[in-house]
Amino acid sequence: MGRPHLPLISPLLFAALLLFAASWKAVALPLSTSSRWIVDEEGRRVKLACVNWVAHLEGVVAEGLSKQPLDSISQKVGEMGFNCVRLTWPLFLATNDSLAALTVRQSFRGLGLLESISGFQSNNPSLVDLPLIEAYQAVVKSLGDNNIMVILDNHISKPGWCCSSFDGNGFFGDQYFNPDLWVKGLAKMATLFNGVPNVVGMSLRNELRGARQSKADWYRYMERGAEAVHAANPDVLVVMSGLSYDKDLSFIRDRPVNLSFTGKVVFEIHWYGFSDSRAWVDGNPNQVCGAVVGNIMRMSGFLLDSGWPLFMSEFGVDQRGTNANDNRYFSCFMGLAAELDLDWALWTLVGSYYLREGVVGMNEYYGALNWDWCEARNSSFLQRVSAIQSPFRGPGVSDRRTHKIIFHPLTGLCVVRKNLLDPLTLGPCTDSEAWYYSTTNKGLTIKGTYFCLQAQELGKPARLGIICGDPNSRWDPISDSKMHLSAQTGNGSSVCLDVDIATNTLVTNECKCLSRDKGCDPASQWFKLVDSTRSRPFSGRQGIRVV
Repeated sequence: MGRPHLPLISPLLFAALLLFAASWKAVALPLSTSSRWIVDEEGRRVKLACVNWVAHLEGVVAEGLSKQPLDSISQKVGEMGFNCVRLTWPLFLATNDSLAALTVRQSFRGLGLLESISGFQSNNPSLVDLPLIEAYQAVVKSLGDNNIMVILDNHISKPGWCCSSFDGNGFFGDQYFNPDLWVKGLAKMATLFNGVPNVVGMSLRNELRGARQSKADWYRYMERGAEAVHAANPDVLVVMSGLSYDKDLSFIRDRPVNLSFTGKVVFEIHWYGFSDSRAWVDGNPNQVCGAVVGNIMRMSGFLLDSGWPLFMSEFGVDQRGTNANDNRYFSCFMGLAAELDLDWALWTLVGSYYLREGVVGMNEYYGALNWDWCEARNSSFLQRVSAIQSPFRGPGVSDRRTHKIIFHPLTGLCVVRKNLLDPLTLGPCTDSEAWYYSTTNKGLTIKGTYFCLQAQELGKPARLGIICGDPNSRWDPISDSKMHLSAQTGNGSSVCLDVDIATNTLVTNECKCLSRDKGCDPASQWFKLVDSTRSRPFSGRQGIRVV
């Protein structure tokens, strides 16, 4: 299957939306937590809409700096609508003074990356002879100068590609993972960036894994690491990962973390299409989505209801759009991310690597930027993900009461109307109507009006009407995914809400791919009723203000 066809927003309008999203509303730093929300100093929700920037590979330098000037890359992060970078680092950068003191030139020369040295001299001459630790600091500063928040992520110990259960970096006690040295390294990095306002959080360790995993050692060492970070820098959020490649936090249900501080802890999880092997193409997407989401809620999603923020710190897809497993997964992901209004970090910003797994200049097809870091790899993907970059709800988002928006995960758009006589269409979620959904009579009504959503005949546009309560205005979320909205036509036929891509019109068609069939893709008929409190239009992405 190719990449989703998204002709619904013109390039000019999409550019305007990105400019709109980049209009900053000041964030009063530092950040803290209030129940499940991350908030600023004034108690307003701050949604982390981040992108991962890799700096943990053998060169120990943030990728891409041989291709483009540092400030240019930092600007691109903001222009793409991200307000935050999860910046990776290897433990040895903080614990091995000889490594930290190597210059960028020396590090690359030792790896035989002479072409990358030339690229640095052309694009970032002021960085090429800096020690590695100072080059890392320069990246953080550049992001701050461009109003981008940073979460420092201890991704691995020994510099290199991550992750394997057998790489010696997976769990406490592994060959390269001395827990005492790890605690010292966390404290050193926390101290180094104490007083750097745009460093808003520290992720203690990426993707714990391997044969040594144990819950007892998780509590023993993760609590030590959290205390060390907080003691060295009480202004940063402490981000704690789970077990089994950051998929399992279920043990927190029975035994919460025991720390000396409160209001600073965030839990993180990861979810990719390949996390479930080839289930998305080997099974029915509705059934797979329902099963996988159910598992996520059991393993980690329950934390939101327990009053903990949950940060999806890695997700992503092959942005060439040719990976059917990824494409099907991503529609399910978008539905869940919108429904839960998650904080998140896309993998990855990286367009290409200096050196990855022995390959020089490897192209990163999951990267938001292209190989030479000049422009977006897939503008349609960015259009789609922009829908979840701003918060739907939370403290300070708006004083409006909670309503529903009808979100279409395949496109990242929402159901909108121009006027009563025009067909309902898809458009930016900032223009969405405020809907009320009755769990009793299954009606979808525009709040403050008598107008409800009605099904007509098979293949005909859905419409607004005032005769509500009949079967054609009762919309039931069906299928395992709970994203098919089904009603009945006047002749009693069951239909599902769908989109006529050619005309961008909401129509009702025969419900497809509900079960068993693995050969079809139901995503055009997937809609998610999302809670929202924000007014129309929303004021945009939040920027940095230190108080």
